[in-house]
Amino acid sequence: MLHNPTRFKPSPIEDDSEENDAELEFYNFNEPEPGSPPGTLIIDEDSGIPNIFLIDYNEDEAMGIQLATPEECTPHLDTHSVSWVDVQGLGSEDVLQRLGKVFNLHALVLEDVVNIPQRPKVESFEDHELIILHMVTSRKDGKGFYDEQVSLILGKNYVLTVQEEPENDVFEPIRQRIHRNRGIIRSQKSDYLAYALIDAIVDGFFPVLEDYGERLEELQDEVVDKPTRQTLEKIHKIKRELLLLRRAIWPQRDAINSLLREKSPLIDPEIQIYLRDCYDHTVQVMDMVETYRELAANLMDIYLSSLSNSTNEIMRFLTVISTVFIPLTFIAGVYGMNFDTSLPGNLPELKLPYGYVLCWLLMLSVSGGLLFFFWKKGWLFSPK
Repeated sequence: MLHNPTRFKPSPIEDDSEENDAELEFYNFNEPEPGSPPGTLIIDEDSGIPNIFLIDYNEDEAMGIQLATPEECTPHLDTHSVSWVDVQGLGSEDVLQRLGKVFNLHALVLEDVVNIPQRPKVESFEDHELIILHMVTSRKDGKGFYDEQVSLILGKNYVLTVQEEPENDVFEPIRQRIHRNRGIIRSQKSDYLAYALIDAIVDGFFPVLEDYGERLEELQDEVVDKPTRQTLEKIHKIKRELLLLRRAIWPQRDAINSLLREKSPLIDPEIQIYLRDCYDHTVQVMDMVETYRELAANLMDIYLSSLSNSTNEIMRFLTVISTVFIPLTFIAGVYGMNFDTSLPGNLPELKLPYGYVLCWLLMLSVSGGLLFFFWKKGWLFSPK
């Protein structure tokens, strides 16, 4: 059954609107309607038609082609070589259903693959393993990232990967290693290929986090030197994006850990050692994400402290100005009163020659004395 509900398409985190879209997509799982039969597939209206790419290799040779139909995978699955079938796009229920028949996938497996986003997890079946992970890639401008779900299905001599979008992935180094026969990948079985793909997905977090490290350093300088309203918006934005990264990598660690705990007949003990290294990388990513989140929280505290200090500086300046004018106002007020100097007890100096000049000299002397006193105390500005 095909449903086309409106939901947010995976998009780059760039401006506020796109960021909100991506954030909403992450929090709102796209589930079938209540009462729908198991195996119901939910396809986005704007999803592209799936493109199927096959890389079939052994120790001696490697071949890469694009397949027109899922059924063309069948002859390669019965050989002694390793077959990597990469499906890019989720826009055709018919193609996906036929793909499920070719690889003998359970209806619920196909539902998890298609109905995105899913929480990263590992599920074991009789003849294959389902591994669902989140893959992130950096934007070209270094600000933000793309996030998409990748499903890996590990069989005896094949690996099936299903990606949301064809534009961005981290698998190109794996393709180059296979075609150019670099390393030991062509001498290993499909479990090593699955490890290599998982490791590439996990390592794809590091360039993204490097970008966030640079952005946090720039924000630190901006917060200390001249914080503005835009600085506050940048801090809030980077905190939300780091939260999305945390939600992507945290369950991913548990998924990889389950591959280590639960011994699968499709994964040799030698590959378990490589998976342990992959698990360590996941923990490193988590530590970096948590560290950057703490730095972002500290930046918010520094921003508030900077605003408080700026406010205090302004209030101190205004207080000094007010304090200087208080005695001047008093002097001007006293001498501005109307007195009859012929009566005893009144102000005889009102009739003095140069009284106006003397009054100004008095007020300037009082102002200068107060400013010198404030300067010595360090209230106006620190003495040298």
